[in-house]
Amino acid sequence: MQLSEPINQVEQKKSTTNRNITLLIIVAALGYFVDIYDLILFSVIRIKSLNGLGITNPDELSSIGSFLINCQMIGMLTGGILWGILGDKKGRLWVLFGSIITYSLANIANGFVTTVDQYAALRFIAGVGLAGELGAGVTLITETMSKENRGYGTMLIAGIGLFGAVVAAQVGGHYSWQTSYIIGGVMGLVLLLMRVGVIESGMFHKIKDVEVARGDFFMLFTSWSRFSRFLSSILIAVPVWFVIGVVVTFANDFGKAMGATETLSPGNGIMYAYIGIALGDLLCGSLSQVFKTRKKMVFIFLTATLLSVLYFLLSKSFNARFFHIMCFIMGLSTGYWVVFVTMGAEQFGTNIRATVATTIPNFVRGSLVPVLLFFNFLKPNFGIINSGLIVGATTIALAYIALYNLEETYGKELDYVEK
Repeated sequence: MQLSEPINQVEQKKSTTNRNITLLIIVAALGYFVDIYDLILFSVIRIKSLNGLGITNPDELSSIGSFLINCQMIGMLTGGILWGILGDKKGRLWVLFGSIITYSLANIANGFVTTVDQYAALRFIAGVGLAGELGAGVTLITETMSKENRGYGTMLIAGIGLFGAVVAAQVGGHYSWQTSYIIGGVMGLVLLLMRVGVIESGMFHKIKDVEVARGDFFMLFTSWSRFSRFLSSILIAVPVWFVIGVVVTFANDFGKAMGATETLSPGNGIMYAYIGIALGDLLCGSLSQVFKTRKKMVFIFLTATLLSVLYFLLSKSFNARFFHIMCFIMGLSTGYWVVFVTMGAEQFGTNIRATVATTIPNFVRGSLVPVLLFFNFLKPNFGIINSGLIVGATTIALAYIALYNLEETYGKELDYVEK
């Protein structure tokens, strides 16, 4: 009888911990769902929203659209650093919910803009908000779950979250652009109601009162070992955004050069690609757990990315159905996003883990800017197809080198600090 109480207490504590972890995964996954919804929504309703503001000239649509995308990307780069530092100084939960409320309010406000300047300002603010959710969620999961099972938690975050792109494509296609933005904002605010019961990382609590630098972004540049890990963690995922930001986004231009028999819709391509990425994340995450390796799974999926991009860019005279199938296959191949983010978080100590986990995915997104500059620089001399092949081969080659330089992190003990 004396043993029954301790046993019951242990079982109760275990049950409570499991419930907390489950709630944490749900909140982080749905947060990323809303995050991706907003990130993709602008691509879906860009023309519709600018037309609604009275802009119809094709040249203006292109230039203003690029300006607004850049505002959002600059916001994400800024937010990536800001939220990362705050995550290590204030806590992972503080960032998780701070980022959600920031982009939710920006989205709602976006539904009421009447000028391009207002639109640009809110895209920047939304970008800042969008930058924090994934990194904070992944950091919480990796520090809360066991080292053997944390890969399943991050897999569910990305696998569920990326379906936000599918919902964005559907909502943006069936509702007005104002309503589409408001829906995204309301979803985020509803998510905040679920925050009760979500726990802070125990590892973060342990170092709160320890005399160690926390959230020092410049620590990443004061040691070759840290800088090499940081840079390599970014480079392994640049091909993901090459596929989305170049191959799929400019599908209509590629289609003309490749003799496509139908006009290719980038919006539909993005939807099918993100369905593939979501399923790829679930597959890659599961396989990395089953075979107990992150690096080998990323290598396999990176190779699949290379082969699928080559096959698509060398194709001729195809229809829209073939394009949609290839977008799905390329998306599936680049579905190592969740493992890439998990590897990034697992490469660094607790005192700068949130900083790294938050900045890495946003720097990858920001890498689209130099990738597009390189692509546009090559086009006049090499043509759109050869330029795509050169840029794709370059980004994938750099990703292979970066992957080789990173350590295997499956099952790695994370309860340590960087000094």
